Amino acid sequence: MDSPLTGHDAVLTRPGDDGVMNELVNPASVGAPAAAYSLAVASTAGSRMLHTSGIVATQADGSIASTVGDQAAAVWRSIGGICEAAGFTLDDVVSYTTYVVVGQDLAAVMAARDVAFAGHKPASTLIVVPQLARPEWLVEIAAIAAK
Repeated sequence: MDSPLTGHDAVLTRPGDDGVMNELVNPASVGAPAAAYSLAVASTAGSRMLHTSGIVATQADGSIASTVGDQAAAVWRSIGGICEAAGFTLDDVVSYTTYVVVGQDLAAVMAARDVAFAGHKPASTLIVVPQLARPEWLVEIAAIAAK
């Protein structure tokens, strides 16, 4: 697939199971990502998409981890389960938005993301917020997958 973008590492492609390409867009003309994510992901028109709600760390048994790192890991496991139930994998995630309560350990949140994605780098936005809908929730993540 030819890309209209040019420049160092402008586009890296990853074929999906059905041949659909998600292009990781990181043009040299723009500042590099600040962490392990891509600046943008272009998905082929007509691809199947999955949009999650904001997912929090409440588990099926009602339990919630106490640390932000453990909550982030639980959220990524939940998103992985949602992806699997819909016929996707975390490798199909093209974009996600993370909301973290102010004062929490952002490095722990990013470490959980890195473990979940194992080198995959979708587009990402991280927003620090004063609080989430329940005081025990420290992180919430919404994801978009395409294949």
